[in-house]
Amino acid sequence: MATIYIEYEYWFAVFQLVLAMLGMGATLTLRDFKEILFEPKAVTSGSLIQLLLVPAVAFMFIHTFGIAGGVAFGIALIAAIPGGTTSNIFTHFARGNVALSITITALTTIACLVTTPLILEFLIAQYMPDDFIMPRGQIMTEIALNLLLPLAAGMVYLRLFPRSAATFSKWCVRGSLLGIILIVIGSSMSGRLDVNMFGVNNMLTIILLILVLAVSSWLVCRTLRLSSIDSTAIDMEVVVRNINLGIMLKASLFPAVVGEPDPIGDMVLFSLLFYGVVQMMIAVGLISWGRHKNRAAIFGRDAAI
Repeated sequence: MATIYIEYEYWFAVFQLVLAMLGMGATLTLRDFKEILFEPKAVTSGSLIQLLLVPAVAFMFIHTFGIAGGVAFGIALIAAIPGGTTSNIFTHFARGNVALSITITALTTIACLVTTPLILEFLIAQYMPDDFIMPRGQIMTEIALNLLLPLAAGMVYLRLFPRSAATFSKWCVRGSLLGIILIVIGSSMSGRLDVNMFGVNNMLTIILLILVLAVSSWLVCRTLRLSSIDSTAIDMEVVVRNINLGIMLKASLFPAVVGEPDPIGDMVLFSLLFYGVVQMMIAVGLISWGRHKNRAAIFGRDAAI
């Protein structure tokens, strides 16, 4: 299994990402973008928080803590990728604005074709080896083929086969989760996920990063006086990143080679997977807090009516 995984790591990553984006696309229609017209302030604020605030927080962490190498690239990659599709589900559980969550996810996913390589170059180009060149063209191609194309294909499926789209989406998401599990197993068996090498300090840094992102997003939403349900949706978008895309880009930029160590690539992968685990735990807390906060807001609105 270990040898097979290392040899085909890139295709494992592509498999899980393509299925995830097919599943997301099969839940989207052009009408989902109506929030841009009805709530331009919330959509614009949420998108700018994703594209500006998150990279700014990552920049602060990298410089303040003197992070370098694979962990720096991992944090930069986390900041450069858009919100994950799971954020829409979590927003629903937290009684947030699901339509807003879907709209921001879709917009930032499309925008990442351009923003991801720019953010990566801004954050960590100076920390990489002298002979490292940021492959902007490669990153854009990977995103277009493995992210945007499956997303569009999923939307077409929903348009042509609306009755079976929900089932199709469900199985695509399950297949994507299977892909993540195979990546974790394969990486562990091949020795790529070394907890001791990653270190407790780096784990604490990732945890602190998520907490700072959540608090920063909440403060900005509060400053802008966004509604409680809009704030919940944006908080979820900020915390829950598209780790599927991050893993695929890692496999493309730092491909594993049988018999050859890859300390930078391994640290990037561990950063992404560890963030993915912790973001789920933080999201559960946001769901509990959001349900309490939004219940009061909804009851207050109903009473006013």
